[in-house]
Amino acid sequence: MTIRDTDGWVAPAPQFGAVLHSFSVRVLGCVIRFEAQSDQARELLDRHLFPSLRREAADPEQSDIKVRIAESEGDSRLIVNDVVIASADQPTALLRQLIDWLDRTLVQRLSGLHAVHAGAVLMGGKALVLPGASHSGKSSLVAELLRRGAVCLSDEYALIDAEGLVHAYPRTLLLRDGAVAQIPVAPRELDATVATTPTRVGWILALRYDRAACWSIQPEPQSASLLTLLQNTPHVLAERPEMVSAFQKAVAGAACYSGSRAEAADAVTHILRLVSAST
Repeated sequence: MTIRDTDGWVAPAPQFGAVLHSFSVRVLGCVIRFEAQSDQARELLDRHLFPSLRREAADPEQSDIKVRIAESEGDSRLIVNDVVIASADQPTALLRQLIDWLDRTLVQRLSGLHAVHAGAVLMGGKALVLPGASHSGKSSLVAELLRRGAVCLSDEYALIDAEGLVHAYPRTLLLRDGAVAQIPVAPRELDATVATTPTRVGWILALRYDRAACWSIQPEPQSASLLTLLQNTPHVLAERPEMVSAFQKAVAGAACYSGSRAEAADAVTHILRLVSAST
């Protein structure tokens, strides 16, 4: 016997070692099935794994990726496609490793889209793209922009199609907020929504973080922003030469800037002024 919840969760009759909860999501053309053996693991997956996407009843035969959190006394294991990739004493300790694994895997599987390490939000009907390497403060800027009314595209990847449009990468944000460890925060926890349609790029800001710096930016040619996008893609150009054309179209209609910024709250105040002045 199975019990089907209205949100798509499926609960088989309990038995030792059985999967008690499961659901699937469709992400960038990939069907991912999530399985949990406890209510705690279910809550973890449901809250933090692509929280804006609709949960569907899971069908193992139609899944491209199967993710399971298996638990026994004091031992939790992250199993992906029947391979154990991490273990910990609690399911919560596995979350960051799972998010990282999904990031890498989904980017590798992209078809028709090209990833750029960048924060991205929707403002005034256009995308604001903030390219930068890991630990460059993209997430803090995106979070502050969302708190002030922007729509989320991503805090990690701007996904650009052949026409230069930016698509959302709808994962949870990872925020430090002064802590060493990153904390997953869903856009809805910041009273924000996630974009559902691709959009043109309106602004590209390549900002360096310096706690002691004042806000200081200058316009830069679109060719320089094109180079910035190419420098911040996880893809290999030789394997994806079509990226150049896609990124050229992305920068073609954008106002491009580079410079330095201090803390996120101050920087976002200046960003909002910049956007307001050009719309």
